[in-house]
Amino acid sequence: MNAHQEQPYDGEGAQVIPLDAARRDGAGPGPLERGIASGLAFLRRRLAGEYKVDEFGFDPEFNATVLLPLARALYEHWFRVELSGLGNVPAGGGALIVANHSGTLPIDGIMLSVALHDHAGRHVRLLGADLVYQVPLLGHLARKAGHTLACQADASRLLGKGELVGVFPEGFKGVGKPFADRYKLQRFGRGGFVETALRARVPIVPCAIVGAEEIYPKIADLRPLARLLGLPYFPVTPTFPLLGPAGLVPLPSKWMIQFGEPMTLDEYEPEDADDPMTVFELTDHIRENVQQMLYDTLLRRGPAFF
Repeated sequence: MNAHQEQPYDGEGAQVIPLDAARRDGAGPGPLERGIASGLAFLRRRLAGEYKVDEFGFDPEFNATVLLPLARALYEHWFRVELSGLGNVPAGGGALIVANHSGTLPIDGIMLSVALHDHAGRHVRLLGADLVYQVPLLGHLARKAGHTLACQADASRLLGKGELVGVFPEGFKGVGKPFADRYKLQRFGRGGFVETALRARVPIVPCAIVGAEEIYPKIADLRPLARLLGLPYFPVTPTFPLLGPAGLVPLPSKWMIQFGEPMTLDEYEPEDADDPMTVFELTDHIRENVQQMLYDTLLRRGPAFF
């Protein structure tokens, strides 16, 4: 169409702008239209089976499209997470992130995943307790997000593939401890994570997570009910079960995540993993390191809700 040709009009008398001209004039699809198109393309690929999962069930597309955006909203707007020491996380290759565990519900693992994905460009493959994978939907989503059972076999295979693996050595003792014991590390198990790192010859990166202790302050434990349901604990918080489902909304505490200097294990041999004293000393050293990082980060954060 040249400059002397009239522009076409529709039946209502409105000018019709050709699609290519609209794009040139900046009137192309907006964020909503692009979002709908992206969502439809995602559904088409899922229905057609045009996506990949690895041997552990990790589905990168589902994780990036469905799971991470939901978690990111909490990370950025509810908990307002701040990071420090991010340069201590290796840019590539196998490494073991060792963090404290707290919060009554394990939301700290989800926030750690967002932090490393969005700011370090790495997927962290968290090792979870058996109970997580015994709950059908929860276990399925955990595997979709790239996580797996807390066992040395799976951890070794992931580290051997150059993956970043995350572990919470306190387990349920940490995540389920009472509010009165907040930011006091529980025992780090038998040091299985140290054995795994020694055999895989990968560095250990200590990590302190501050903020999770305040989201569901556990003030009591209904142990008979927990035993009946097959749970390690059944928490009572200021809002749950008093407020019912509304009590499951986490309190908007201020979070900080700090990564410490990597502990390289070059001076050790893989056979040292079979020496109980070496494993105990390394486990105790890492625990003390994480505990000191927690105290330092807690002081820097200040008040929990501001």
